[in-house]
This record gives sequence, C-alpha cells and structure tokens, in this order.
Amino acid sequence: MSGFVTTQLVACIERYQNHIPALAEIGRQLQSGADPLALYEQCHPLLEQAMWSGTMDFHALLADYQALFREQEALIQQRGNDGRHHFILGIPIADRPPHLRACLESIHQLCRLFNYGGNTDGAWDKVEVVVAEDSRFESNIRRDIELVEEYRQKGLQVHHFGLDEQYELLHALPAGTRERLGRLLTTQTRDKFYLKGQAANRNLAYLKFLQLTQDKDRTLYYLVDSDQRLCVNRQTEDGEEAVYALNYFSAADRIFRSGDTLMLTGKMVGDPPVSPSVMAASFLNDVSAFFTRLAGLNESQPCQFHGAQQKPGDAAYHDLAGLFGYEHKQAAFDYACRLEGSHDHAACLRDFSSRLNAFFFGEHLTRRTWFDYGKGYSVLSPARTIYPGNYIVNYAGLKYVIPFGHLRLRMSGPTSGRLIAAEIGPRFASFNMPNLHLRTTEAGLEDDFRPGVEVGQENEQQRIDLSNEFERQFFGDLMLFSTEELVKRANVNWPFPRETVEAVFDQKEAEMLTLYRQKHAAIVQRNRQLNEQVFKAGHWWLHAPELEAALTEVRAFIDNIERNFGEHATAWQQIQSSEHRARRKQQIVEALLDYRAERDAWDSLF
Repeated sequence: MSGFVTTQLVACIERYQNHIPALAEIGRQLQSGADPLALYEQCHPLLEQAMWSGTMDFHALLADYQALFREQEALIQQRGNDGRHHFILGIPIADRPPHLRACLESIHQLCRLFNYGGNTDGAWDKVEVVVAEDSRFESNIRRDIELVEEYRQKGLQVHHFGLDEQYELLHALPAGTRERLGRLLTTQTRDKFYLKGQAANRNLAYLKFLQLTQDKDRTLYYLVDSDQRLCVNRQTEDGEEAVYALNYFSAADRIFRSGDTLMLTGKMVGDPPVSPSVMAASFLNDVSAFFTRLAGLNESQPCQFHGAQQKPGDAAYHDLAGLFGYEHKQAAFDYACRLEGSHDHAACLRDFSSRLNAFFFGEHLTRRTWFDYGKGYSVLSPARTIYPGNYIVNYAGLKYVIPFGHLRLRMSGPTSGRLIAAEIGPRFASFNMPNLHLRTTEAGLEDDFRPGVEVGQENEQQRIDLSNEFERQFFGDLMLFSTEELVKRANVNWPFPRETVEAVFDQKEAEMLTLYRQKHAAIVQRNRQLNEQVFKAGHWWLHAPELEAALTEVRAFIDNIERNFGEHATAWQQIQSSEHRARRKQQIVEALLDYRAERDAWDSLF
C-alpha cells in the first residue's frame, strides 16, 4: 500500500466534516494509519445520506462521491488480488436500436464514473455485456451490431449474441434436454428465430452466460431490459434529471459476498413498469383534471402548470393497485408542463397533446415514479416480484429462471417471483437500487417498437391497437393471482395437484372478471366525459385555429381509448368470451402442472 495518495478521501473529509461530523473521526483514523480501504467504505454511506438530504449541493457531492469510488478502485488495483465479482450483463433486444443505445450508454457512464474493477488497456476488466438479439428486421440487427462495435471502442466488453449463434447454442444441447426445455428456450425454427419473446430470449442468454463464465464462484449475472438505464431520476426546480448516483456493481458485489442471497431484484423509477391496459382509468382522471384546470385559465397568460411535480405513492399509476396491497385516495394528479422559458397556455396544450398518445406505449405523464433514498441503497427486504429489467443472480441463482414464456403473458416477473419466494424465501431479496425506466426515446414513437402494440393510420390519425397486450394482461393477472394463492395451498417443490390448480383458477377467474368489468365501466364513462369536456363545452381552445393540430391529437387519443377499451374492443370481447377464457385457462393450468418437471430439466444444466 506504500506510496498510495488518498487525495480525494482527504479532500472529502476536509470539505464536508463540518456538515457531516462523522467524517472527522474517519479523518483521525486515517492520520493514525488505519487501512484506507476500510475508510472509503465508511465514507460512502455518509456522503449518500447527505447527497439525498436536500440540504447540500447535490451535484458537488455527487462528483466527490464518484471520485471517491474511483480513488478506492485505484487502491484496490494497486494492491492486486481483487477477489470481487465479475459481472455479465444481459440485454434482450427486439427491434429497438434507440433503446439499446441509451442502455449501453448508461452502462458505459456507470463504468466511467465509478470504474468498478478498474480499466486495463482501455477496457473495463470486470464488466461484460451480452446483447441478446431477437429482432425481426435485418436493418435493426445491423444497427445493433454497429452499436456493439461502437461501445467496444469505448471500452465495454460487449458481445452480440445473434440469432444464428443462439440457434446453434440451443441445438448443442442433447436432444432430450432440448425437448424438455422447449417451452423455456423456444421451439422456433431457424428461419423464424426472431421475436421469440422476452422470456425465451432472456433464457437463451443464460446459455451464453455459461459459455462466458470463467469463475462460477466469482461471477454475477445482471439482467437489464433495453428500456432501462443504470441511473435514477431526481426532481429539481427545473424538472426531472437523470443522475448516476448509484454504484450498482459495487453494492451488488458486497451483498452477494456478505450473505447467502441467490437472487436480487431492484424496482424501477420513471415510466411505470406496467402495461397501459391497466393504467387507462387513472390516466383519464388526470387528463380530465388538466382540461378542467385549463378551462379556468386564459389562453395567452403565462403558463401556470409549473412547480414541483407531485410524488405518487407506490403503484399509484395502477388501476387495480388494491390487488397488490396499495390504497390510493388521491383521485387525480396534476400535469407538470415540460416547456422551458416564457410560454402561454396554448403552447402548454400543444406540448401536452403531442405526448398523449405516448400513453399507449407505456408513458404516464402525471404519475411517474421518483427515486427515494429512504434508509439507503443496500438495505435488503424479502422479495416477491422479479423485475425482469433489473435483477441479479449468482451461479446458483441461475436455476431460478422466469418460466412460462411460451404463453406470452404479461406479469411473468411477479408470477415467477411468487414461485421463487415460496421456494427460497429471504434468499430472494430486493434492494433500493432501481433502474430508470423510459418507455420511449428521443427517436420518437415511430422508432419505439413495443410487442403487442400495433400502429397504423386511419383518417389521418394515428391508430393504435393494444388488443394483443390487453388480452395478455388479463390472463397474466389471472395467472399471477392464481399462483399467489396456489403456493399457499401446495408445496412448490413438488408437482402441483391438478384439482388444487383448477379450484384456485375457478375462484380467481370470477374475482378478476368482476374487477375488470368495474374497470371497464369506469374507463368507458370517463372517456365519454373527457370527450364532452374537450369538444362540446365551448371552451376557448375550440376557437383557436393554431390549436387545430393539438385538438386532432386529443381526438386521436380519445378514439384510441375507445378502440382499445370500449364496448366493442377486441380484447374486451375476448375476455368476456367463456370459450376464449377456457382455452387460455387450459394453457395456464397445464403450464403450472408442468412447472416442477420443467424446472428439474432446467436445473440439470447447472
């Protein structure tokens, strides 16, 4: 250790000890010859708490916090014998190059700012990335490959796991094993080995992980969706900003080295991690509240839709939040205008209207989730939901795969989470290190592919069809809450008894139908009220020719709500159909009955 200069550690102590008294004691330990490596670890949480307290300069503290980690990494590299974990990140991608760019850039920034594991010859040593391709269009595959090469040049060890390589790796498995794992890993033929679904693509990436693993005792596998970024959001007087304030790699390494965790999951901030099919009622409330307030304001006066945005509680965006144990009493949340500089209410309305149809891609303009430091980053709590865009496992944890991908249902993460929690209890844990979730990118909706969302044109309006996703949401909810009840009645380590599975499903089907009918009625009523409010009440915006395009966007939004959630919506007709429900229920019941045998076959790979 001789000769190492602790410049940043000394500077942090001197700069902040008057505001953070505990730093003075760390300074005394440093002067008395204590091991600096341990002192860095003591400093980090003190700076974190001060940084998120709201009483100090956030950005100055963040810069010092990041520099402190970089100096600590330099000391670790000087000492040698770095026994911390190597990370392999997996990013499933399907026809969304702009999302992939943003995700890779966030990983690059995290490495650059915190330097976990050090950098040798321009490349970070302990971080690898697997881009698991599932795109249909050759043009998007080429763009993904170009992005992989671009970020290799920036120092990331990135592998493009292409369709041909996936197919070959799958077919390298013994035929019997491959047959037993067909519903986990896909049975698609080589010529259609795309759009297999996020679950199958992720599970195939596990095979690549095994191929890349050099030390299974010192490797962690981090699954990130392409619309996630390894940073968080914070509110400022000027709006929302993304900040690289969490050292995900260092925290996860410490958690896995100090305990017996097998699977670790973090939540998400930013856009809600759910389908628009379960947010329509809440969003209509907020859109209506916006127009109610707008009607009482003058068109040309300075915009009044500014100020600190409200912080909705957990799952405030969800129409059926009560199913998850949350109670929300606030009916509507205010819209916070995104425009900067001097502008009037006509400009605010134009911008608001331009983003309305992004709702069908998963944005919620009024109920975003904000990062909350709470008790710290690394405090663990028992988990019951896997967030597929943010979970980490060790080698033993690779066994706890997300199943049922062949059903193409939503809620696969919560469903598998209930099964895994029932099997390993607190070794499946959650930590307060969410990713920033952004459903859309600067590229615009035209370049933001979303499975289950079909986009077209009708009468010069954007026609959006959610019926596929809406249907998958209902039956995903049915599977989730049936599974939640099932693990209370049966042992997850043994095959589930058919009579128990079927009894649970009959009960939950009746409950879910009642809730969805209530939600459906509320959406239909609120959409009709919104139409009356905007177009038939004689408000000032109807007499402003310059707002014609904005009102066309509002009309398209109302029409798309009617198309997807109205009386004649395709998905709603399917949900109402007893024949369709019977077919779907049979698929789900058979999948649960096969779960244990499928898991046994998967476990044999490890």
